[in-house]
Amino acid sequence: MKKKKVAFHNLGCKVNAYETEAMQQMLEKRGYEIVPFDSPADVYIINTCTVTNIADRKSRQMLHRAKKLNPQAIVVAAGCYAQAAGEELAADEAVDIVIGNNRKKELADILEEYEQSREACHLLDVAHAPEYETLSIAKTAEHTRAYIKVQDGCNQFCSYCIIPYARGRIRSRDLGDVLDEVRTLAENGYQEVVLTGIHLSSYGKEKNDGVGLLQLIEAVHEVDGIRRIRLGSLEPRIITEEFAQKISRLPKICPHFHLSLQSGCDATLKRMNRHYTAEEYYEKCVLLRSVFDDPALTTDVIVGFPGETEEEFSQTVAFLEKVKFYETHIFKYSRRRGTRAAAMENQIPEETKSERSQVLQELNRRNMAAYEARFKGRQVQVLFEEKTQRDGREYYCGHTREYISVTVPNEGQDLRNKICDCIL
Repeated sequence: MKKKKVAFHNLGCKVNAYETEAMQQMLEKRGYEIVPFDSPADVYIINTCTVTNIADRKSRQMLHRAKKLNPQAIVVAAGCYAQAAGEELAADEAVDIVIGNNRKKELADILEEYEQSREACHLLDVAHAPEYETLSIAKTAEHTRAYIKVQDGCNQFCSYCIIPYARGRIRSRDLGDVLDEVRTLAENGYQEVVLTGIHLSSYGKEKNDGVGLLQLIEAVHEVDGIRRIRLGSLEPRIITEEFAQKISRLPKICPHFHLSLQSGCDATLKRMNRHYTAEEYYEKCVLLRSVFDDPALTTDVIVGFPGETEEEFSQTVAFLEKVKFYETHIFKYSRRRGTRAAAMENQIPEETKSERSQVLQELNRRNMAAYEARFKGRQVQVLFEEKTQRDGREYYCGHTREYISVTVPNEGQDLRNKICDCIL
């Protein structure tokens, strides 16, 4: 019997990317052949994103593109935009199946049922989903680094964010299940794992069994074969003296921490419903720098949030200059229907958002250069990940523990998936 061909396209965050790979491996086990998205396929699966209006538009575009590639194919909308706009997509002639969050593990069965019954919509009320949806991977598209989803959902309800409505309340993966996956990945040659989730800092909180993010990290640290552990985005409040001290004693932990900021102005943070002040955030940065040797601190900032005055923006600029992040990811505020911020007064013009974004982009370039300059002449460990070509020569590319990108010429030895000492 000829194998059915299925093509995937992922939009959005590392959690989405993990779930896309898990669905792909699930269908491979059920006998499907995985093909590139632009190839003829019997099934097209788009794992959608809804974090911004642009993400919504890209999700719709990819769904319609899939139907144009093969009008006879089954087109599946999965993920966050599918969850948030399920009724709208169910009425879209380009979409055959809508699968919300917490139904991805049933994908293979849903495809088979659709061919028999043509039942198209499989949404779940994620706001009342009590259990973590167990998905797993044995390999990943990245040959040396594996992202591992350990948590789903968010209880924060930041005023600008739609994700709690698309992902539901916090749910954590069982520790034993995480460790089984880490061991499998280690056996398959992966040396670095990245623990990730929708709100990673909430890991274990709903279970009240004494197993939180710190205990998860300590358990993963004991897995043989794993040489690096990197953490996904963290809320600043999780950085306590105990947390910082204990992870600093774990040699596999990479000194690279992404602490979500969003604004350096207290008034803006309050309107955003962020639960800290700029000074409290700064104290967390100082704490990490006191227990790690020159760690890489990275963050996210939203410019043009409703009501952000020139003075408030200036406070954010001053705060970023004070902290001196290694890298700042800058986003222009995107108005999301269904969030409190969408109804706020004093929405900021796009032109102003762009101007402010350019200011922060330039500051980010200076901060990155200054941080990397401090490592010049130092001996560092680099995990080489891939081979590339530039100006007619071959190079190996990799990252330090701080996630500084390093490129060295190919001198005849295959460096892929090797950790080497290098002088920067």
